[in-house]
Amino acid sequence: MAKFSPIMALPPLVFLGFAALFMVGLNRENPNALPSMLEDKKFPEITVTPLGDLPGFTNADLRKNEVKIVNFWASWCGPCRVEHPNITQLSEMGIPVYGVNYKDEAKNALGFLEELGNPYLGVGQDTTGRQSLDWGVYGLPETFVVDGEGRILLRVPGAVTGRVLRDSVMPAIERARANLKSD
Repeated sequence: MAKFSPIMALPPLVFLGFAALFMVGLNRENPNALPSMLEDKKFPEITVTPLGDLPGFTNADLRKNEVKIVNFWASWCGPCRVEHPNITQLSEMGIPVYGVNYKDEAKNALGFLEELGNPYLGVGQDTTGRQSLDWGVYGLPETFVVDGEGRILLRVPGAVTGRVLRDSVMPAIERARANLKSD
């Protein structure tokens, strides 16, 4: 008769532990969402350097009593090209869009905007990446909806696709606009 060793129980227990973690992850509200510590908090102060002769922006612009978008992008970022028409659409809808060019050569960033169009009311460079870190940017592109009080309402990691625009960005903008009207 074979003896039972407690070590024999270890592989099934490890498997059950991993299975439990997997199930918890699947049952989160949105298993693909990256958490943002800044949502529902005031935006971090930002200081960007000018990008060529384009109009820049300051913290005061982001504090104006209006809903606005802050978009972190770069010319070398493929998904930034994909989302650019949707960022342009937001701008054409009259929503102020501010761009932060991340660790990019100025000539390349300017070429990107010359080729695809400049949807930004103000744009600046984050040449060191410090501003992006302060905003909690994981990768590019990342887009933030900021309300009229300077609070970040929504963080969109990755490209603002048509579906993301419809299902996440526009509802956040509408909620922020409703709050502006009720104040």
